[in-house]
Amino acid sequence: MTARAWPPRGTFEPRQRPTSRRRSRPQWWDKARCAETDPEVFFPEQGEPNEDAKQICRGCEVRAECLAWALRNHIEFGVWGGLSETERRPGRRAVQVAA
Repeated sequence: MTARAWPPRGTFEPRQRPTSRRRSRPQWWDKARCAETDPEVFFPEQGEPNEDAKQICRGCEVRAECLAWALRNHIEFGVWGGLSETERRPGRRAVQVAA
């Protein structure tokens, strides 16, 4: 009995590493005012006020991009683009209809 070489020559191709499913940051992310703020401000517990987060968003130069990103990616929690999850729901429906 002769020993076989494994893997057989000419048929083996190394597996490619799976690509990361983690999304890269959008370009506007580093310009966002929230990057300089404690993230807890943007994710208050249910029933707690979120006015501090909204105030920060009002002065942010990338507010529109942030809101569009949250709607496009179906972000369900936190304040994004100056709107809470409840306030984004109608916009999410509008984005789905437009798509």
